[in-house]
Amino acid sequence: MKHVTVPDDRIGVLVGEGGETMREIESRAEVRLDIDSETGSVRIETVGDPIRGLKGPDVVKAIGRGFSPEAAMRLLDDEMQLFEIVDIEAATRNKNDLRRQKGRLIGEDGRTRELMEELSGADVVIYGTTLGIIGTPEQVDAVRSAAEMILDGAPHGAVYSFLERRHDEMQSNDIEYHQFTG
Repeated sequence: MKHVTVPDDRIGVLVGEGGETMREIESRAEVRLDIDSETGSVRIETVGDPIRGLKGPDVVKAIGRGFSPEAAMRLLDDEMQLFEIVDIEAATRNKNDLRRQKGRLIGEDGRTRELMEELSGADVVIYGTTLGIIGTPEQVDAVRSAAEMILDGAPHGAVYSFLERRHDEMQSNDIEYHQFTG
């Protein structure tokens, strides 16, 4: 049994209209969710396949960290999909610094976050004091590295170049893999 705390403003998204999202998570992850909407505490109990049940807490955490239920459910579609959180606050000194770093990660009109998604193929959400990533290990690593570069003060142009190189590497690895297996 696992416990996850979900922010107040994300409880409704987790439950879904008429409990629809909650039921879908329970069915697909083979878990039972006990949601306390007062505290945001979610108890997750595996009721079926223990391996599928292991992904249940990550799906709940991902929704709690700002992902859409559809993006979070992808964790159940493919065992290679990972969910990772980068703590933005850990790289800041105070509230103003946190606001500035979040702004750098989001970019003008959301462009930096969008480029992280486009060039890595991962889903990226910035919510509260965290940056969440859903993708394959390679995609998650590319976004995490890019985020760390930005938090360390690297110019955006250098980060975009890094992401383009990683994108090209992932594309060529994908082509080689399909040539080898096809």
